[in-house]
Amino acid sequence: MSQTEVQLIKTDAVQTGDIANSAVTDAKIAGLTSSKLTGALPAISGAALTNLPASGKAKNLIINGAMQVAQRATSSTSSLYAAVDRFRMAYALVDENPTSAQVDVASGTTPYTLGFRKALKVTNGNQTSGAGSADRIAFEYRIEAQDIAGSGWNYTSASSNITLSFWIKSSVAQNFHFYFETVDGTAQIYPMSTGTLSADTWTKITKTIPGNSNIQIDNNNEMGLKLYFSYFTGTDYTNNSQSLNAWGAYSSASRFPDDTSTWYTTNDSTLEITGLQLEVGDSATDFEHRTFGEELAKCHRYFYSAMNANGAGEYMSWGIYLGSGKMMSVFYMPQPMRTNATVSFPTGTNYYNIYRANGSDSFDSLGSILGASKFAGNYFVNIEILSGVSSTGGYSGTISAGNTAVYVHFSAEL
Repeated sequence: MSQTEVQLIKTDAVQTGDIANSAVTDAKIAGLTSSKLTGALPAISGAALTNLPASGKAKNLIINGAMQVAQRATSSTSSLYAAVDRFRMAYALVDENPTSAQVDVASGTTPYTLGFRKALKVTNGNQTSGAGSADRIAFEYRIEAQDIAGSGWNYTSASSNITLSFWIKSSVAQNFHFYFETVDGTAQIYPMSTGTLSADTWTKITKTIPGNSNIQIDNNNEMGLKLYFSYFTGTDYTNNSQSLNAWGAYSSASRFPDDTSTWYTTNDSTLEITGLQLEVGDSATDFEHRTFGEELAKCHRYFYSAMNANGAGEYMSWGIYLGSGKMMSVFYMPQPMRTNATVSFPTGTNYYNIYRANGSDSFDSLGSILGASKFAGNYFVNIEILSGVSSTGGYSGTISAGNTAVYVHFSAEL
């Protein structure tokens, strides 16, 4: 055969075992076209698949990480649970409360192109006294212990990881601290930081957190893991000797190194967060987008708004007279809550009405929860009303708001 002749290779003459491993490169595989792939794929061992959620489990352990749900309000200056569901605001000794709000993500930004439409935005107040040692603005996200215990994370092993990721934008250029804290047994803390953010620029933060033999997480419906994000935390709670990216015993006076105070001392400074995801594995994967209905259903385990303040005359529940001067109001619940709920509502003259077959009553207040019940697969909470009603036992009717200020909220938050 001359040097210019090419000898054809018989079909099946070259087997995969004849190809050296070093000859198969990422670049060659990336350039492979589908037309070159024929036949059946070989079996793939499950051991070769990593970063997959455990069977039947949600990948993202954060509920409402895309900030879609805001049952209470879309904007609030109150602390604790106030605006975006599941995010708990913590303020201390501020001169003016900040505002937490659910806001739109601007079109054309990277988070928007990735499918994020809402963000949690905190706007600072006017802190005229400067950065005090006990001042504090933060948000907390609290996770049920049983969700961590059953997640597939081997949290007592240093070789088993979880990964936190989120998008963040600050109006000022600075570094922010945040940490995970366990609460069962001897509390442990894992401090982290964003690094210095560029002003008004969306940045993705990713942190991989290993397990630790000192971690204890009980398999129950109480808080097992807390994420604390500091907008500013005074030096009563910080210590520059505190190491980042390592587990240690929790100390209230040594949570992380001293915070930069630029954001806190800048009037009306802002910070936005969206796409918060916590998953089992060594790296951040694409955000698990859930539908609004799915996210709302998960939020209802912790908080349910049977009615927000939005107009007199709106129906809220039905009532059953137990006798003269005593009535039970029955509220439908979309699902069982985490634990026995507390109910909150305003009180005022003729705030509530009931319309029945033989008349109507107006009353000033709802009462205490009698208990929960289940009927035909539906869940209900029963509230006792002892004043302002008069009718014969057995009568029933619909209850409505008699004032625009009326709301009825059920809470089983951590």
